[in-house]
Amino acid sequence: MSFAQLTSPYDLAREERSAVFRIGTAVLTRVVNLLVEKGFQWFLPVVLARSTDPLWPDGDTGIEKRIELEIYGQKVRAMQSMIVHKRVLVSLCQDKLFTLSPNIRIERRERCNTGKHLYEFTQLDLEVAYAKSKDMFTLFEEIVVDSISHVKRCSEQELQILGRKIEAPRPPFEIHRKRDLEETHGRDWEKIVSKESKDPIWIIDIPREFYDMEDETSGEWRNYDLLLPEGYGEVISGGEREFEHGKLIRKLDRDGVRKEEYQLLLELAAQGRLKPSAGAGLGIERFVAYVCGVKHVAIVQPFPRIPGLVPEL
Repeated sequence: MSFAQLTSPYDLAREERSAVFRIGTAVLTRVVNLLVEKGFQWFLPVVLARSTDPLWPDGDTGIEKRIELEIYGQKVRAMQSMIVHKRVLVSLCQDKLFTLSPNIRIERRERCNTGKHLYEFTQLDLEVAYAKSKDMFTLFEEIVVDSISHVKRCSEQELQILGRKIEAPRPPFEIHRKRDLEETHGRDWEKIVSKESKDPIWIIDIPREFYDMEDETSGEWRNYDLLLPEGYGEVISGGEREFEHGKLIRKLDRDGVRKEEYQLLLELAAQGRLKPSAGAGLGIERFVAYVCGVKHVAIVQPFPRIPGLVPEL
């Protein structure tokens, strides 16, 4: 299958493509219902904003271009993730919330061939006030296990059409530090570990953006990624959050991130109103691709957004 063919809505046989979409519907329905049952409030996403995730200084980010435009005399950006918005909302309104957020990240063209990258994708983004990493591990492990179990029960015919055999992993998932994996496997540790693992694994202590909690004494980061097996790679990224004003200011200055883009967050922190929280985002397309066993994450999109390729629609 060529990547040119993947830009077409009909890159799979009609029956197979329909099976992918039905499994995607089953996953989304189960995840949303599970969160609502647990008392989460569902809020609608923001697409254009003055504040968005800087995605810096995350070394794994491969952004080629950031989309900016002017409306009503103000510069706004396309949403890269709703970290700022959910932090504000969880502090001022709801202690447990989630959204299905369209994210626009114009990835480098060479990522066309990874099978894992898109320049438009949807993220299940959630946040919980006063939560810790272990709370998020438990929650997302339940989401992963329950979703796969639901698909096996309710989408047996679709899995047969796709020739996919998948088993729900058993929690708790293994936990590894990023630095240890780098020492063992080198720079390509993520690709190696993802291919060698039989079940999802948590990666912790990842140097990342200013909003993730960092122990200034030890240098340890209280954040995490979840890696899927079979080479599908990172599907969840999150962490405990910084909430102290002075610490946020120091980290923004250290990383060279413009403070004026995060004024509301900083004002809430200065007033003592920014709540400690933890959260994460789950890439819907990557997760559904893994459940379906398809070769490229773009296959689960009706109109694929592959880096370097612009479809007709």
